[in-house]
Amino acid sequence: MDLQTLWFAAVALLWTGFLLLEGFDFGVAALLPVLGRRPAERHLMLRTIGPLWDGNEVWLITAVGAVFAAFPGWYATWLPALYLPFVLVLFGLIVRAVAFEWRHSHHTEAWDATWTRVITAGSLIAAAGIGAALGATTLGLPIDADGNRVGGAFSGLGWSALLGAVAVLAFSVVHGAVFLSLKTDGPLRLAARRFALRWAPVAALPLLAWAGLVHLRYGTPVTGALWLVAALAVLVTWARLRVGREGQAFAAWGAMLAAAAATLFGAAYPVVVPSTIDPAFDVTIADASVSDYTLTVMTWAAGIGLPVVLGYQAWTYWVFRKRLTAEPQHGEPAGAHA
Repeated sequence: MDLQTLWFAAVALLWTGFLLLEGFDFGVAALLPVLGRRPAERHLMLRTIGPLWDGNEVWLITAVGAVFAAFPGWYATWLPALYLPFVLVLFGLIVRAVAFEWRHSHHTEAWDATWTRVITAGSLIAAAGIGAALGATTLGLPIDADGNRVGGAFSGLGWSALLGAVAVLAFSVVHGAVFLSLKTDGPLRLAARRFALRWAPVAALPLLAWAGLVHLRYGTPVTGALWLVAALAVLVTWARLRVGREGQAFAAWGAMLAAAAATLFGAAYPVVVPSTIDPAFDVTIADASVSDYTLTVMTWAAGIGLPVVLGYQAWTYWVFRKRLTAEPQHGEPAGAHA
């Protein structure tokens, strides 16, 4: 495998990891008004992601940083063409981070309710913005031969951006519900499992449609097989939820995302930004990449640093692996509180 392909695969893996990990954060936050009927339930929901959400956001920074470092031509075309959704993403991430930190600085009902709503709104905005950017990118942007966007600020935000936004939002909401059913016990666990069981098949449709469209345009038999794996994973998720095997359901729902993302990136390869004006204007990895020497240095640096980061994050998940209930349990780590 040449280094350009290796780093394209690395970028795809980083985006998949971000959606897989930050996705349940977004989903839990989105479900606060739905499943968190009482303050104790909302507090419990936030405790499940309290030690994890900021570490999960590192995947987004790393994914965008890898695009910038390995494929500056991709970065230079992609971000200017989609300033609006990326500004919304930054706004959503900033306000939710502030809300997480400020919510527990006071403990009045009005204060908690206000910052809980901000957490929900910021998460929804960020998830929709990321989905819109990825949807518009994989299905095409109006770029010319120089990689510049043709049209105004909204020219890249058509039906493809809407499909991506809905797909990421729908996936995240069910992902959050399955995560809550895995991480909590008592009435909240049952309510989250019922929600996921009811909505999982419907929530998977936008993501499967998105991946299917990209496969039909550019795909191979391999990406077709990956799409089928994604569809089968939805059935496995639903079947495992029915019998109360939340861990297996969580793994299957994650496998659905991984297979769908592999379909998207695998079908698009080697194109990183397709042009809706003329296929001759497509930006490929060869057009966008830095030199082989730079990629070699980056590969060595990533090979040394990445295992350390992954090990630390795996340790964090291991420490906070136990189920939570509405009341703190004896011996529970203090960092479990949101």
